[in-house]
Amino acid sequence: MKYMMMMNTPGGGPYQVGQWAPKDLHAHIAFMKGFAERLTASGELVAAEGLAGPDQARLVRAGKNGQPITDGVFPESKEFLAGYWIVDVSGPERAYELAAQASAAPGPGGEPLNMAIEVRQVMCAPPPDPL
Repeated sequence: MKYMMMMNTPGGGPYQVGQWAPKDLHAHIAFMKGFAERLTASGELVAAEGLAGPDQARLVRAGKNGQPITDGVFPESKEFLAGYWIVDVSGPERAYELAAQASAAPGPGGEPLNMAIEVRQVMCAPPPDPL
């Protein structure tokens, strides 16, 4: 079963990690790389990406003529998606275990961030007769 694990970060402009001490940022990145390596070695990693900061986010919708209409940046937003992992695991309990590991990524001073990780199953297809 595939699950997407999404790490959100507080809003309010650029990512706060840009203000961390270099050693704390390096430790955080090393943790994330190691986490991805462990998921790859176990065969559970499907995809993972970090995303550009919320100061670069835009909402896009089609106008009446089909041309893109953009809106943003949204500094007042409470949180933004910082990155995600898609994992292929035996069930939700394993996805929750992995999400807890990601949540414990080190922050300033090496303290675990304990950030909420949203976990949602990736659906394989719509039902044959959705109506």
